[in-house]
Amino acid sequence: MTNTKGYRSAFRAGQFAGRSVVVTGGGSGIGRCTAHELVALGARVALVGRKVEKLEAVRAELGPEAATTHVCDIRDEPAVQATVAAIVAAHGRIDGLVNNAGGQYPMPLEAISAKGWKAVVDNNLTGGFLVARECYKQTMRERGGAIVNIIADMWQGMPGMGHSGAARAGMLNFTETAACEWAVAGVRVNAVAPGFIASSGIDRYAPEFVAHFRRLKGTIPLQRFGNEAEVAAAIVFLLCDAAAFITGSCLRVDGGAPNARAAWPLPAHERSTPFDGFAIYEPPAALR
Repeated sequence: MTNTKGYRSAFRAGQFAGRSVVVTGGGSGIGRCTAHELVALGARVALVGRKVEKLEAVRAELGPEAATTHVCDIRDEPAVQATVAAIVAAHGRIDGLVNNAGGQYPMPLEAISAKGWKAVVDNNLTGGFLVARECYKQTMRERGGAIVNIIADMWQGMPGMGHSGAARAGMLNFTETAACEWAVAGVRVNAVAPGFIASSGIDRYAPEFVAHFRRLKGTIPLQRFGNEAEVAAAIVFLLCDAAAFITGSCLRVDGGAPNARAAWPLPAHERSTPFDGFAIYEPPAALR
């Protein structure tokens, strides 16, 4: 018995029947949730990540026939090439890619070392490029497909995480370039930019960062954090047939945070109702 059957998707049943979708960072958070929604809609997914235990746990939730697992460090070019080849061998083709893997840590610019900068840029920009390029070269160039790159709310800079902001901005530009270059093959490339999302990744941060994160709710016009299902819905839309004329675009999922202005007060309210599509979603312990 799997939990995916209880996923309350906004999309029609069978939307992705017979399709194969790669989800990087599929062992937790937004990647896990997106995999659940895709499987609930008929897709077979390839879960990619660095920890086999996390990937296998998600596969057990989805059902063994619904997913394959692939351990890969997306920063390693030969490993990415071999992993994409293994996915093509197991699935026959790749119809969609959710380029979700990444990671960062809070640090002011003056304290970031060259090694730390490179690690974050490799995680959030170079790795995503490598996975997308290999999916394109090994299967999508011949068959077409759709790619969704997950970036972040990096508009107007990202103080305290400048390495991540630079990498995410680079991924947006890569998205726009690939949308132009790869359109000839019938490949669409878009981005989703989550804002302040109550995802499991919050629990990895230090208590002082979590305390700061809690305060950020008041800076969002919708006066709440988003959840994983709300991000997954945006990703799935951009992968689906209804988005056939959308490429090179970025869909923000951020409650309007970049639109807030110091000159306009944001009164507290509870008028925004979350979309609770993921039956087994649990808010991060740090925010309960």
